[in-house]
Amino acid sequence: MVVHSLPARLSSARAVAKPSRRISQYLASGFSTSSRRLSYADTLPNLKIGAHTKVLFQGFTGNGSTAMWLIDANRWPKATANVKESLAWGTKIVGGVKPGVEGEHLGLPVFPSVRVAKEKANPDASAIYVPGNQTAKAIEEALEAEIPLVVAVAEHVPIHDMMRIHSMLKTQSKTRLVGANCPGIISAIGKCRIGFQPLPCFSPGNIGIVAKSGTLSYETVASTTRAGLGQSLCISMGGDVLAGTNFVDALQIFEHDPDTEGIILVGEIGGTAEVDAAEWIKDYHRRTANPKPIMALIGGLEAPAGRIMGHAGAWAAPGEPDARAKYKALEDAGVVLVNHPEKFGEGMKTLLNNRGKRPQAAGSAATGQQRGFHTLRRVAPSSRRAVVNPAQRRSLYVKQHHAFDMLREQSIPVSDAAVSNDGFALSISVNRSSLSPCIVASPTLDPETSLALSRKFPFDYANPDFSNLNAVASHLKLPEMAQQKLQELVQKLWTIFKEKEAFLLETKVVSTPNGALEVRGARFGFDDAAYRSSGRQEDVHKLRNKEEEVPEEVEAEKDGIVYIKLEGEGSIGTLVNGAGLAMNTVDALTIHGGHCANFLDTGGKATSETVKSSFRIICSDPRVKAIFVNIFGGLTRCDMIAEGIIMAFRDLDMKVPVVVRLRGTNEEIGQKMIAESGLPLHAFDGFEEAAKKVISLAQQA
Repeated sequence: MVVHSLPARLSSARAVAKPSRRISQYLASGFSTSSRRLSYADTLPNLKIGAHTKVLFQGFTGNGSTAMWLIDANRWPKATANVKESLAWGTKIVGGVKPGVEGEHLGLPVFPSVRVAKEKANPDASAIYVPGNQTAKAIEEALEAEIPLVVAVAEHVPIHDMMRIHSMLKTQSKTRLVGANCPGIISAIGKCRIGFQPLPCFSPGNIGIVAKSGTLSYETVASTTRAGLGQSLCISMGGDVLAGTNFVDALQIFEHDPDTEGIILVGEIGGTAEVDAAEWIKDYHRRTANPKPIMALIGGLEAPAGRIMGHAGAWAAPGEPDARAKYKALEDAGVVLVNHPEKFGEGMKTLLNNRGKRPQAAGSAATGQQRGFHTLRRVAPSSRRAVVNPAQRRSLYVKQHHAFDMLREQSIPVSDAAVSNDGFALSISVNRSSLSPCIVASPTLDPETSLALSRKFPFDYANPDFSNLNAVASHLKLPEMAQQKLQELVQKLWTIFKEKEAFLLETKVVSTPNGALEVRGARFGFDDAAYRSSGRQEDVHKLRNKEEEVPEEVEAEKDGIVYIKLEGEGSIGTLVNGAGLAMNTVDALTIHGGHCANFLDTGGKATSETVKSSFRIICSDPRVKAIFVNIFGGLTRCDMIAEGIIMAFRDLDMKVPVVVRLRGTNEEIGQKMIAESGLPLHAFDGFEEAAKKVISLAQQA
């Protein structure tokens, strides 16, 4: 395979900011690279930010009248406000970039390019505050300037843009990426925030946290703060399909970090990162005499198969582990799991107090660490299923006849004839582990064995030479005469995949008597972000037929709300801000004996208007007897959220009882407003009490 090469200026040796004494010791302890070739893995120490870290902003001077810095005009704070907060907290910001402009903003220099900023300010990190369609370009500019750490917070970054970026990242050893679609990275000890995390939740301490979900990470941080533990370093993996930094990367940092005494991992459905982390933890326990205690939570235990749960990456591809498999993998590795993030604080305090007293074997450690708090081990899996609809907000699966039309345009033989098990499965998809496209092949179409026999063959996005096709043909047991046809088929599928920005092209193929390969079945999925943020692939996304989808889900989408209707008795409606927290809310209510009617993520916008729209949609379901509102007030204050809930409740003249759990900034004020409203609203701060109340109300109705 041809290795993609970046421009010479990207691979040239450049001076970087002198590391602190602690980072120098850290490098010496576990990441010496003098005897081997450098790679992207060698950028791991760049994650250890702190008081020494000099931060640059890309999208520095954004305001409400321009889209330069915007991620979502209705969701995220302005970059200028973020800079002010971070400066006041203690973050060492050295300026920002506005292309082609030099000047001053907030008393800090504005540079015309990242290259100039590198030469004049020598930043250690860059916070990218530009929209999803501009994020890849901004990352590439930071890569070329060899900025040690790049943090991209935008969501709706096209998958193909990120595959191109990851192709570049693999060829260099200077720059580490965090994100995209994440709140960022923050050192509570070093008072360095690179992202938009709610600062009132954080306190200096000794717990390292790595999470996919923003809202769940804020809940986790708040829990450790309330327990008096605080945080050392918090790293966001993000909710996209392709992450610049994953769980194993963060675990390696925490293992060697003297500031970190306990570790918390917050995962969710989608990909294999949690299973990879479990394997790393098993090895860590084997080779470490007194390992740091590790706790975890997995969101999406009740997620319906085939659905995307708010985050772009929160879905399980065929052959990937579901949330329960991830839970079991971590449990088997000796990790202590909880069913709600508010339990992390006291749970970790117990583990730290018992550290050194427990047996060192992973199995016995898992047993010893449970004492003193509830875990999911006591709960039997639910068999409830959900409505599965292939057309979704963050992806588009086209009908087979549309897929066949695309194949015919590439002169690929297709047929509606019946498919026999004698054929084979051939797909091009996104490999989350290799952060690249891959060929997925199975030598049979037998539904009972096809998945088990499938293999992935990754290849480079920028230079796909398909040198692994001989291995693919061998795995498929194709005769020599069919191998040339296989190469033609793969190359044509790749053309469709890249030109139309697909994330999955799945085909069922048979060999005809004349030696040709004929497609008898096809399932094609395309990236919604390419259309949503960039306006690309409009022709593909026009194929969506909203009339065939669940009406409430389509209605919710208009307001930026992610709503998924669940099957079953479903007497409890849920309204939550944040995809991860919404998944966990459904999971935890189910564990407590409740029956949820829906998954609902307000999209981070718990305003009076979105709350009103959410209530309206939830109440349109006649099954709903009570509503559970679970809000963490991070970027938005709890008193503002409470006001929105009260206004929406009155405007809609609602009769259904509502339980409101408010946590975060100004939570006591918000709870008091709810309690004194005179409406059938019940305010709580603890999840357990709120869950019991809403379940009781639903049963009484």
